[in-house]
Amino acid sequence: MLDEQKSGLIEELKDTGITDEAVLQALLAIPRESFVPDFFKSRSYENTALPIANGQTLSQPYIVALMTQALETHKRAKVLEVGTGSGYQAAILSRLCRRVYTIERHSELLKLAEKRFMELRLHNVTTLYGDGYRGWKEQAPFDRIIVTAAPPEKPERLFDQLAIDGVMVLPMGAQKSTQELYQIRRTQRRFEEKCLGGVRFVPMVQGVPDEDDGGVFGLF
Repeated sequence: MLDEQKSGLIEELKDTGITDEAVLQALLAIPRESFVPDFFKSRSYENTALPIANGQTLSQPYIVALMTQALETHKRAKVLEVGTGSGYQAAILSRLCRRVYTIERHSELLKLAEKRFMELRLHNVTTLYGDGYRGWKEQAPFDRIIVTAAPPEKPERLFDQLAIDGVMVLPMGAQKSTQELYQIRRTQRRFEEKCLGGVRFVPMVQGVPDEDDGGVFGLF
C-alpha cells in the first residue's frame, strides 16, 4: 500500500514541476514513513506537512523536492543543512551529495534523527547539536546550504559560510507576515537572489532551548 502511495506522490510531484530525475529518485529511495511519528504512518505519502516533536514539522514532500531541486547539488558537494528536524531532508540530500552536515537545536529531535540515519545506513551525514544561526564555521565553506526554518531576515553568518559559486536555499520572513522561498547564488562579487514563491515554515530561533543542557555530535 505504501509503495503505491509513494508512486502516486512521485507522479504528483512531476505534475507540479519537479523535473530533476536525481531528486525524484532520492525521494523514491528514502522511506518517508521512517521519519513520520507512528500516529501518522498511514499518511506518510500524502503531499502535506506532518507534525513531529518539539512543535516542529516534517515538511510537505513538494517543498522538500522543490528546495532540493533548487539547491542544484551534485555528488561532489559539501552541504550544510540548518534544522535537522526529523532527518528526512538530510536523508534525501545524502543520496545526492558527498557529505551532509546538519545542525539541530533540539537534542531530542537530533537523537531521533541520528537513530534513523544509522538504521538506514546513511554514513555520509554528520550531525551537530547547536545554534543554526552560527552555522558550522569549522567545516565552512559549504558548496550548498539549505535552511529548513524561516529567519525574519538574512542570517549573515550562513551567507559568509557559503562558498564562491555556491547555492543556498532558504525561506525568509517573519512568522506573522509573508514568507518567501529564496535561491541565493554567490558569485565572486555578490549574492544573487531568486524568489521561488510564498511558503510557510516554522520560525528560525537563535540559541538552544533551556531544557537542552548538553552537546551531541555524531558521525555516521
